[in-house]
Amino acid sequence: MAKKKIKKTLPEQIMDKHDITYESLTLDILDKTEAERQAILHAFNIKHDDIYKTLAAFGDKTGPVVAVLPITKHLSMKKLAAASGNKKVTMLPLKDLKKTTGYVHGANNPIGIWQNKHYPIFIDAIAEHADYFLVSGGELGRSDKIKPADVSSMIGAPFADLSEHD
Repeated sequence: MAKKKIKKTLPEQIMDKHDITYESLTLDILDKTEAERQAILHAFNIKHDDIYKTLAAFGDKTGPVVAVLPITKHLSMKKLAAASGNKKVTMLPLKDLKKTTGYVHGANNPIGIWQNKHYPIFIDAIAEHADYFLVSGGELGRSDKIKPADVSSMIGAPFADLSEHD
């Protein structure tokens, strides 16, 4: 039987256009037990820290602003405000997420947001020298494994200290 070809998401089409190397993965780890999640991550040779979330906030001066950081870290609103030139930032209410970013919760992708909305985007400094990270592929259950430096240079997203430290 022929392998079903998965349609590329908008972020993947944009990366193709810019000759950015990435690997598209179907990682369905939501609603799984911890043991099931670990087995899936192990099968793909990925650590939990390699998975990043894309969070949308609202700055008092800039309006929408986006932060990309490991799912194992907490976003520091003060650090995001400082990095983005705002005095204060607040998380975007969930009800406003799709109309603001174009994506549903869990599917936000920094490349897609950059392409469609041109909001300022910041990537946590911990990713600056990483070989790769995983960001949502723009659809639930889809992830793109990509070099953080490639994302940063393509979309003009600076690396900044964004996470709260223990």
